[in-house]
Amino acid sequence: MIYLDLFRALEKHQVRYLLVGGLAMNLHGVPRMTMDVDLVLVMDEDNLERFFACARELHLTPSVPVPLSDLKKPEQRKLWHEQKRMIAFGLQNTEARIPTMVDILIAPGIDIDLAMGRAILRDLDGTVVTLASIDDMIALKKGTGRAQDESDIEHLERTRG
Repeated sequence: MIYLDLFRALEKHQVRYLLVGGLAMNLHGVPRMTMDVDLVLVMDEDNLERFFACARELHLTPSVPVPLSDLKKPEQRKLWHEQKRMIAFGLQNTEARIPTMVDILIAPGIDIDLAMGRAILRDLDGTVVTLASIDDMIALKKGTGRAQDESDIEHLERTRG
């Protein structure tokens, strides 16, 4: 798996996160193509510092011309979300043989502490991946207006049922 190094680094640095998006759909048993990894991070300072160490180790840099450290600023995330309609902060490693793209959701609309309590731990080749529950996946996708998210909700509800 192309992203196994990411999950190993997240585990090594003890980053608290939830895997969401297309890759999470696959791990819930819903086949879906995706080109990136979508994460929801616990946005406290210590966890973000651990994530930054992980990003440095993997040579992940912002896709936009802002410093990664801006993720620490709640007011900046709010501004991006409200004024720029930004959903995710994109990171990439263009130096890798196969470029790695990681999106950090900046205003996920779920209570991350409660969602972490409902998370599903999956073993991928000896590495633990923290997967958002089906209910939290549905909550993240509701109301986005994206056809792909509506389709994902239907598949997730069938999987849950």
